[in-house]
Amino acid sequence: MTGAFTDVIDVLAIAAHRDDVEQTCGGTLLRMAARGLRTAILDLTQGEAGTRGSALERRDEAAEAARILNVSSRQALDLPDGAVENSLENRLQIVRVLRQLRPRVVILPYWQARHPDHATVATLGYEACFLSGLAKVATDLAPHRPFKIVYASLYADVRPSFIVDIAPFIEKRFAALMAYRSQYANQAKGGGLFVPEEEIRERTLAEARHYGLLAGVRYGEPFVQKEVGLVDDLTLIPVQSI
Repeated sequence: MTGAFTDVIDVLAIAAHRDDVEQTCGGTLLRMAARGLRTAILDLTQGEAGTRGSALERRDEAAEAARILNVSSRQALDLPDGAVENSLENRLQIVRVLRQLRPRVVILPYWQARHPDHATVATLGYEACFLSGLAKVATDLAPHRPFKIVYASLYADVRPSFIVDIAPFIEKRFAALMAYRSQYANQAKGGGLFVPEEEIRERTLAEARHYGLLAGVRYGEPFVQKEVGLVDDLTLIPVQSI
């Protein structure tokens, strides 16, 4: 189901563009949904500035991808594609969604990225999460601050804080990405910028395999957290040392 948010969500992924989530943390959303958690996606732009496809095409493709990812709901704001700014107005738009959904976990893009929108959304999203918890920031909804913020770091040259095992979901993750036919089907427009369609599967699985190997599983998605972790029982720490 996609559309307006109506229910409390466990995990909310916030991204600049339709298909960003599918590239970076789609497998994780699938895994969380399989555990009975409610997941959602908030795309901040309509995708109107992309080399390929139109905003309307990407809207329909995003709905199909959301169905494959089994998210409870998906919504897009109307921030300008290619010119996302960390402004108070934009933070307040995200605050409204955070106070509607009340997620415990928010996934943001990593704060260093080739596309300026992605890097901006990392900071914009974090500051919106903080602002959302301030009682004196008035909206018609009660304040809410997510407990945990993590950063999807698939395309960042950094050591991840942890890996999510997505091996059981790798095919559905790939199918969700390929729902964006306007972006990834072979075509003349953007031919020098986009990976040929016949190579996308190989590259997608190779990246997931690389991160999976770091954690001792077949396929994985990497994440960074800024705070230190906490361990209660040393004998239950996953991933073998030797």
